[in-house]
Amino acid sequence: RLATPPFPARDIAMATGTDFLSGYPLLGAAVKSAAAPASSAALDVDPPVSPVVVIIVACVVGLCYTAYNAWFTSQASDQVGKTSEGDKAIPMAAEGDAGDIKEINIRLSKYAGRISSGAMSFLLYEYTCIVIFALAFSALAGTALGMLTEQDRGILTIVAYLIGTSTSLLSGWIGMAIAVYANSRVAIKCYDKLSSGFTLALSAGSVMGFSIMTLALGSLSLVIFAYSCYFEGAIDLKDNTMMKKMFECVAGFGLGASTVAMFGRVGGGIFTKAADVGADIAGKIGNGWNEDDPRNPAVIADNVGDNVGDIAGMGSDLFGSFAGSICAALVCCAQSSDLSQSWNTMLFPLILAAGGLIACVVATSGCLMIFTVKENKDVEPLLKMQLIVSSVLCTPLLVVVCYFFLPSVGFHVKGKDGVMWWHIAVCCTLGLWSGFVIGEIAEYYTSGTYRPVQRLAVECKTSAATNIIQGLALGYKSCIIPVTLVALCVYINFSLARFLGISIGAIGILMTLASSLTIDAFGPITDNAGGLAEMCLMPEYVRDRTDVLDAAGNTTAAVGKGFAISSAMLVALGSFGAYAQTKHLFDAPMIGGFQFMGLIFGAVVPYWFFALTMESVGVAAGAMVDEVKRQVDNKKDEKNNGDGNEVPDATEEDCNKCIAIATNASLIEMIAPGSLIVLSPLFVGYLFGAEMLAAFLLGAVICSATMAVSASNTGGAWDNTKKLVKGGGLEQLLPKGEYDAKLHGKNSEAHHAAIVGDTVGDPLKDTSGPALNIVMKLMAMVALVFAKSIPDTGAIEQLYAKFA
Repeated sequence: RLATPPFPARDIAMATGTDFLSGYPLLGAAVKSAAAPASSAALDVDPPVSPVVVIIVACVVGLCYTAYNAWFTSQASDQVGKTSEGDKAIPMAAEGDAGDIKEINIRLSKYAGRISSGAMSFLLYEYTCIVIFALAFSALAGTALGMLTEQDRGILTIVAYLIGTSTSLLSGWIGMAIAVYANSRVAIKCYDKLSSGFTLALSAGSVMGFSIMTLALGSLSLVIFAYSCYFEGAIDLKDNTMMKKMFECVAGFGLGASTVAMFGRVGGGIFTKAADVGADIAGKIGNGWNEDDPRNPAVIADNVGDNVGDIAGMGSDLFGSFAGSICAALVCCAQSSDLSQSWNTMLFPLILAAGGLIACVVATSGCLMIFTVKENKDVEPLLKMQLIVSSVLCTPLLVVVCYFFLPSVGFHVKGKDGVMWWHIAVCCTLGLWSGFVIGEIAEYYTSGTYRPVQRLAVECKTSAATNIIQGLALGYKSCIIPVTLVALCVYINFSLARFLGISIGAIGILMTLASSLTIDAFGPITDNAGGLAEMCLMPEYVRDRTDVLDAAGNTTAAVGKGFAISSAMLVALGSFGAYAQTKHLFDAPMIGGFQFMGLIFGAVVPYWFFALTMESVGVAAGAMVDEVKRQVDNKKDEKNNGDGNEVPDATEEDCNKCIAIATNASLIEMIAPGSLIVLSPLFVGYLFGAEMLAAFLLGAVICSATMAVSASNTGGAWDNTKKLVKGGGLEQLLPKGEYDAKLHGKNSEAHHAAIVGDTVGDPLKDTSGPALNIVMKLMAMVALVFAKSIPDTGAIEQLYAKFA
């Protein structure tokens, strides 16, 4: 194996039988020498199939499954009462006379069109801002890297950065496009039966989930292949210096993906919660309207926000995690004197990801073929079944991958000798199942089925204040077990394989990325479907069915948030480890004035970031409430009766004004927090040096992790508390004879107290909390990409030493 050249071109040529290497004489000579005896038979790796073939097959399978689900979604009818194109023999069940159905179809076309145009309009403006930032950052970063290191390092890093940025933007657009296309069709399917709506929503979610994982895996593999061709004449099998340089340049791909994730999460989060909070205050609290009342002009912005934050935002977040975890693992592999000498072992992180993609296809399609939704209670278990089956399939699969694609005897990683293949398998398995368990813990603290949320519901009968107090306590308490699990995972993985073990643990969590994203997208799609059902005056049973789907989606969304946070922690630590190895900080002292200062500054940054995003939501929501109030007051004056019930439905112009408020606020307000996270590691590194930057990153990761868990679970618990109280859940929780629907049911004081808690929690769970995932990952990725240019002793540290 050690005689085998580390180039994917060789594997492609051998797999396809083409003379691919004719244009690369040096590479061709290396391939011909591959038949020579290996210099170290003990480390020889001869897998049954080429790693390139595995990656290609996985990408093709993922692409085909994505295309099939996109086709299936496109076959659904967009009008009530028409025969479904996908099932021509059975007309849609539609109650009411022809006039009612015609009115529903007119409204459906109108409101679905407004949501789609609003979502795409926001995405266009957001992407324009991201492209401008990416180009400006590329010019500055490329110049800095070229001047402080080598010119080609700067160019190659920035090319990878721009490819990562472009791919992440494309994946976000695909997710948004399918979500706004499917929402009205899911509502129509629920007109027919619950199972039809479930299948279509899950199919649309699969387009997002599998397209993102396939695009990330395929585009990153292509970058590696292209760079291997560039470096093919310079890499020496006996010296991994150029191999390390190559994959340090490839890490720019992860930085590009994380940059899009930052602006997608922050901008999308500000938009969605400004619209949501504004709609709730102006509609529910101010006028006593239902959640999706068509008279409320902020409702369309709210539905747009569901797609902006929970589809594009979550997709870019996990795309960044996936790319970042693989890039960190590749850098760690390249720094191993053993693993870097064979393409079979160097591609090992990509093989794990490819195996996970195939397992997700089998799990998702298999669950839909074997299990069906017959009753309301079947929806949530079937969604969870996707993750469970995916995780179960990935467990033996990762063991097989480790066995065949890693040496059978002990090998060297940076900082440790004698690492065995099964050590890596243990690291990956721990990551895979710790992410799943953390998601289940998040569900326990946020689902109305369990005691924590039920206790909050009981507190609502007292006041909103007690609900908020107990909700904050719930969030702080919910940090303990997840953080402990991550700590144990980090300790075991580091003990077994140092920072490579931590990076592989992050990949383990993300092996089920496609299934997790599918479930995450299911929630906002069904939420939009329910909003359209109400705005379009569909029969009440249609909204009841969409609410069943939405409730299951909200529960699994908590699992998804736990999954995202746990993966972000390990990705951040893996990227930090790759940075530490690049700067040779294994023996760096943690006791010192600059190290303590870095640790404290790092812990402050997440609070600063959190404050900026919360403040942005508050300002934008206030502007939204003022606009809705102005519009409603004007319409009341026109009616000259002051009766809120006589207010007509909001016009398209009214809705567009609310969308514009949320769009402008989000795009302007995302600049400060985004710049803080991108620039602060560079500021610390260049001024104070590599060791202080390491302490700075550790402080930021630890603080961000606990804040993210707390904020997400607190907001999720308040959300489900509101739904529990609204649905009459207090009747089962209060002592017999104490429940009074007027005091404890829908539109009661207890319900209003729950709404206040939910309104406070909205930016916690959907803006500031999830965005802290990006804080952890992006700061560590910036440090990794710029590691070679960051001085061991910074400018201020040198100045201090001179005068001390």
